[in-house]
Amino acid sequence: MSRYDFRTPRVYVEKPLAEGDEIVFGRGQAHYLLNVLRRNRGEAVLLFNGRDGEWRATLGGENRKVLAARVGPRTRAQTPATDLYFLFAPLKHARLDYLVQKAVEMGASRLQPVLTQHTQATRINLERARANVIEAAQQCGVLALPGVAEPVSLSTAVADSQRLLVFCDEDAPVKDPLAALGAAKPGTPLAVLIGPEGGFASEERLLLLKRLNLVRLSLGPRILRADTAAVAALALVQAVLGDWIDEASRNPVTKLSPP
Repeated sequence: MSRYDFRTPRVYVEKPLAEGDEIVFGRGQAHYLLNVLRRNRGEAVLLFNGRDGEWRATLGGENRKVLAARVGPRTRAQTPATDLYFLFAPLKHARLDYLVQKAVEMGASRLQPVLTQHTQATRINLERARANVIEAAQQCGVLALPGVAEPVSLSTAVADSQRLLVFCDEDAPVKDPLAALGAAKPGTPLAVLIGPEGGFASEERLLLLKRLNLVRLSLGPRILRADTAAVAALALVQAVLGDWIDEASRNPVTKLSPP
């Protein structure tokens, strides 16, 4: 049986959560629950705030103009985020929305826009990015919401040499990505860097290659768009160094004997 309830709508709230509390929804969330999801008073929702875990609640309210939820038992304890920063050159419009949502689904704990010479968009709508973070978390059962940082230069983004930087590099000498990542220790603080679609400038590559605590990661023989590369890189890192290792140990696969 799944450890998650995917049928009951999940709603992000800012307020602290505890059994017996009443959460009053704003107009936007009330419209979403009543008119988009077609939920009725008396039906269940799941509430989370990124701090207190996930709680089952029942919709209600003093009158028809107010929608609230009475908090019931906690369904899941808060889980800590993987110490995984995702560094990326901003994209335009819908593709940036997709990239942010997928980074949340893949377990990034911090989203850091990075400005490079070939970055497509030099500005990022942080409010829209945070809204995409919440939307992805609501839909995919994520409890720990990553922060979205202000854009910084490449040199600033990679300055912390204590954090292992996984540099997705099409010229990486080691073609086996699992071998490249295997030299690092699981549990180490991580940062995954995806460049712009125009690639890094020569001086930017020099800056990266001089950095200590660096892993150059090849993503294979095909040319990937930046948003596709993000999913591929984060999946590899989580599988070798991230929280997928713990998931595998908690849920070992039963091997069947051949017939």
